Amino acid sequence: MIVCVMDDLMASINISSLAKGIGGIDLYFERVPGQVVSSVRDRQPSLVIFDLNSRKMEPMAAIAAIKSDPALASVRTIGFVSHVDGDTVAAARAAGIDQVLARSAFFGNLRHILTTA
Repeated sequence: MIVCVMDDLMASINISSLAKGIGGIDLYFERVPGQVVSSVRDRQPSLVIFDLNSRKMEPMAAIAAIKSDPALASVRTIGFVSHVDGDTVAAARAAGIDQVLARSAFFGNLRHILTTA
């Protein structure tokens, strides 16, 4: 199970389409900001993917909450961000995210990310 936290329709379509093409990848897209932590708790994913540029989804607060919860802290987190947005990269790292990738690198490596989750 992979939980995707984003409100970007194109990113969601790209991830979903590739996962369907690969097959056997269970995705859940959380689009309600206040439900991220409970979705992770309920679904026990192997990976949570964040669109770090999403203001609506409040990714830094969600990452910090996940990483500070002893029951969830081991869940792997990865986020993608505009390559020129250094402040967001720093904020994600401060919140405790496991890996941050430039948007282009994330989508360029998406097959590997999905199949190794």
